Amino acid sequence: MANALTRFLPKRFRNEGTVIPVVRLSGAIMSTGSPLRPSLSIAAVAPLLAKAFAVKKAPAVAIVVNSPGGSPVQSRLIYQRIRDLAAEKGKRVIVFVEDVAASGGYMIACAGDEIVADPSSIVGSIGVVSGSFGFVEALGKLGIERRVHTAGENKATLDPFQPERPEDVEHLKALQREVHETFIDLVKKSRGSRLVDHPDLFTGLFWSGRRGVELGLVDRLGDLRGTLRALYGETARPVLVEARRGWFGRRSPGVFASLGRDPLEAAGAGAAATALAIAEERLAWSRYGL
Repeated sequence: MANALTRFLPKRFRNEGTVIPVVRLSGAIMSTGSPLRPSLSIAAVAPLLAKAFAVKKAPAVAIVVNSPGGSPVQSRLIYQRIRDLAAEKGKRVIVFVEDVAASGGYMIACAGDEIVADPSSIVGSIGVVSGSFGFVEALGKLGIERRVHTAGENKATLDPFQPERPEDVEHLKALQREVHETFIDLVKKSRGSRLVDHPDLFTGLFWSGRRGVELGLVDRLGDLRGTLRALYGETARPVLVEARRGWFGRRSPGVFASLGRDPLEAAGAGAAATALAIAEERLAWSRYGL
């Protein structure tokens, strides 16, 4: 009976060998994206993760991470979903770092029972950062008057068009410290005794994959195919799990498709905001030489 049912499985899951589902998580981490700026979020990756962990005979799920970070909330939600599915399905999780798993990207990588990186990969950056712009002087030169009316004296905190107040900055820093502590606790819980006592481990610095092994941020150096074959034999076969495609070949909601807007809309009223967001994301990648 079981053999008869196998013909209904996707062809790639019917060949001989130990199948290891592979999920690729690539891009900046944020709750929303656009056609020009695909991103990682729990809504985007959840269908792929569910599909990967549903492969019953697979002893493990491989997750490839390539991200400079982003939203700490979305990063932790993705991390937690991976851990919950691993416990529910009884599968081992092996995370492979490509170019970079930094900040929120490293938080997601911590969902692995084992983290494998290329010697030249970038890992770490365990910290929190907030960035914005100030346009106060620009408005003055252009002869523009900023008018803001609030009910609540702190409702316009850190408005980029008004002078920065020291008390607002201190409030932001206090919030960052709380988020940083949550990040540190997650890394310590995940990596445990593998972490080395290093004074800069949680300062936001980042390291190569080779140095990451020495610090306990990474378990070993290697690549996906070689590592899977070493762990599960020469018949181990990584199979990429992809988002569903609709009738016209477009991806259904997934890592590259939960975008929410039509490409033409991005060229309209939201074009300036999209361009700015793309520039900020480009800066995030460039921090790591990418």
